[in-house]
Amino acid sequence: MLPSLFLSHGSPMTAITDTPGRRFLTGLAAGLPRPRAILVATAHWAEERPTLSAAPHPDTIHDFGGFPPALYALRYAAPGSPELAARAAALLNAAGLGAALDPERGFDHGTWVPLLLAWPAADIPVVQLASQPWLGPAHQMALGRALRPLAEEGVLVIGSGSFTHNLGRIRRDAIGAPEPPDIVAFADWMHAALTEGRTEDLLAYRRLAPYAAMQHPTDEHLLPLYVALGAAAEGAKAERLHASADYGVLRMDAYAFTKS
Repeated sequence: MLPSLFLSHGSPMTAITDTPGRRFLTGLAAGLPRPRAILVATAHWAEERPTLSAAPHPDTIHDFGGFPPALYALRYAAPGSPELAARAAALLNAAGLGAALDPERGFDHGTWVPLLLAWPAADIPVVQLASQPWLGPAHQMALGRALRPLAEEGVLVIGSGSFTHNLGRIRRDAIGAPEPPDIVAFADWMHAALTEGRTEDLLAYRRLAPYAAMQHPTDEHLLPLYVALGAAAEGAKAERLHASADYGVLRMDAYAFTKS
């Protein structure tokens, strides 16, 4: 059975800049069974209800501005999978979550940046899932739980976001800056809660984790973590696959949720 993953995709510059997070993503696939397909819950797509991308040949969306031309030249030409989109929608609907299909949606950078690095051949079908960030962590976990059967069917479920995400603190000329103490305190609390299986604490992270609102002024970039956590098999354990920080304040941590 495949694990579920939470990946921090970082800045769009992760695609072209040598950082520890980028090096981790380029080696990610080597440590995993090859999936039949990939479903990505991305922080960069929100809809009124859970929506699956169902285009057979999705475009690459450059959903950012002010970056070097080389970044806009990148494309990720993996096929979509209308069949997987319909299967995932059926699972969500069976759980009463009211899913929909979008036959035109392309890959935003929450999807194509990590997948371009991890599976550069772009030969595995990919489907995206839109979140409802205003409904909070428990809703995202419910989405993941509804999708649990996909792991038994060879589908890798990935939540793609960012372990910390306060863009107002980023200085683009300081990619290797040291981490402030509040970043470390937040990441350490989250790591302990994940590895100790403290699900209720994780659901209440904005109240319990130190400096939570400072790391996530809005929490759409952490919510994909809860999709991955929900999609894991009952009794799965969290394993940190990577930890680093870009610009000192953008944590690039990644976790696998695996049943031993």
